[in-house]
Amino acid sequence: MKILVTNDDGIAAPGLWVLAKELQRIGQVVVVAPHQEQSGVGTSISLHRAIKVSKIEPKVEGVEVYSVEGTPADGVIIAVKLLFPGEIALVVSGINRGPNIGRDIFVSGTVGAALQGYLHAIPSIAISMNAYEDLNFDTAAKLAALLAAKVKDGSLPNKVLLNVNLPNLEVSEIGGVEITRLSEQSYCDMVEREQDSEEGYYRIMRCGDLHHNKLGSDMWALQLDRISITPLFDSSTADSLQHCLQELAPVIYNELHS
Repeated sequence: MKILVTNDDGIAAPGLWVLAKELQRIGQVVVVAPHQEQSGVGTSISLHRAIKVSKIEPKVEGVEVYSVEGTPADGVIIAVKLLFPGEIALVVSGINRGPNIGRDIFVSGTVGAALQGYLHAIPSIAISMNAYEDLNFDTAAKLAALLAAKVKDGSLPNKVLLNVNLPNLEVSEIGGVEITRLSEQSYCDMVEREQDSEEGYYRIMRCGDLHHNKLGSDMWALQLDRISITPLFDSSTADSLQHCLQELAPVIYNELHS
C-alpha cells in the first residue's frame, strides 16, 4: 500500500514527518508537500504558471520526498498524475497546527489537499490538532495510522474523505471518538489598513467564534476533549458510511489506548 503524505504547513513542518514515520507501519510512504507554508489556500491550484518540483533528502529514512513550489492541491495532483500514477492507495494530509472545523474547511489547505485525493478516487484523510503550540503529534499520528489500517483492510470504504480533528492531549486524557458533522463555526474576518502604507495595503486577520457548538458537531466534540471524525462530500453512500464509522469509533478508541 503506497500512502501519499502532504500538508499545508510546508515541507519542514514537524507534524508532517511524525506522520510519515508512523504511517510507515502501514505501507510505503511518499511525501509531496509545499516548499513553504500554504495555510488558507483551500483547494487553490496553479493554472497559469509553471510549478517547480524538487526531489529532496528525507527526514525519515526510506521515504521518497518532493518539495513543490505550489499549493497543497498542486502537490497532490502532481503526485497522483505524474510522480506516482496509479500507485497511491491513500492520501493523508497533516498533521495541521490548529483545527479545521465547520465552514472553515473550505479555506483549509489541509482539507483542500485531501479533497484532491478524493476527487481522484483515492480514499483521503485530513488530520488537524486543536492547538498551535506544544503539539502532541504522536497521538495524531497513531490515530492516522489506525485509520490507514482500516482503509487497508477494507473496514473503511474506498470512497471516503474524512476530516479528523484531535484535542491536544495525551491518549489517556481523550474522552472518546465521535462521528460528527460540520459545525456552523467560522472565523470572523477582520480587515485593517497598514498604518505605514500610503499605497492602500490591507491585512486580513481572523478571530475565533466559539459559540456554534451544537450537539454532534465537530466543535462540540473538541470542546468535550473528544476526537472528531467528520465524513465529507459523500451523499451517495452517506447512510452506509455513517453506520460504518459509528461501528468503528469505539474500536478506534480502544486501539488508540492499546
